[in-house]
Amino acid sequence: MKFAVIGGDMRGVKLAEMLISDGHTLSAALLERAESRVFDSISPVDAIMGAEYIVLPLPAAQDDMLRTPLSGETISLAELAGLIAPGQRVLGGKLPAGFMRTLRERGIECYDYFEREELTVRNAAATAEGALGILLEELPVTLTAAPVLVIGFGRIGKLLALKLRALGADVTVSARSFADFAWIESLGLAAADTRRLEGTLGRYAAVVNTVPAAVLGEARLRELAPGCLCLDLASKPGGVDFPAAARLGVRALWALSLPGRTAPVTSGAAIKETIYNIISELECAN
Repeated sequence: MKFAVIGGDMRGVKLAEMLISDGHTLSAALLERAESRVFDSISPVDAIMGAEYIVLPLPAAQDDMLRTPLSGETISLAELAGLIAPGQRVLGGKLPAGFMRTLRERGIECYDYFEREELTVRNAAATAEGALGILLEELPVTLTAAPVLVIGFGRIGKLLALKLRALGADVTVSARSFADFAWIESLGLAAADTRRLEGTLGRYAAVVNTVPAAVLGEARLRELAPGCLCLDLASKPGGVDFPAAARLGVRALWALSLPGRTAPVTSGAAIKETIYNIISELECAN
């Protein structure tokens, strides 16, 4: 098969190298800062020409532009769509709905690989492990016996809470549903209600948010103990009021696209396997 990998971070670089190692023909674009020894980064026009599968980053876009952190150039999604021909298939992570609609109106198949459970679970595991690394590096205390609040009980929240507990942390997980409260308590963790955290936040050495909604505003940030680390793992718009945190002197970090920074090989392999699964299903359907 012939792939074109366009843009993205080191996950895309490692993915491209793995596809080549698997014997596929590959072209790449907007990855020149990676300085790979396995492939050269060429123009998007040349990379896309003749490719059966065009692989875009995770997340694919920033505003109306393709994400290209490893290039000095970028390309709009509209311009990119114009380079893709009917018969080619597009695979990307968190593909904007308008971009997908434009492609499909032109008869181009497109698939969001981040909607696949096998990838979101692996991505959550890499995110949780990366978050542990940040906590271990940034906190002035050991995680053993440290009181830590994890806000949200989705995939990342579940995995992070369990990893923190395994290291001996005193873990509280906040959620909103009765089902989540039951699961949290059944796993031997302390449960809290995300809607009713006021008056409880001063006891934590670290607060980790996984919810992409405004859950840590100025009033709640004021309650945090001096030296408390506030780590936001949520995708945009995030859950922390960072301007308020700066005014209050709260240590707040926003760890976006953490798997691409801390585990690009593992994350690239997870994307590759998910892409292979999609292709296998498409071939079986034909």
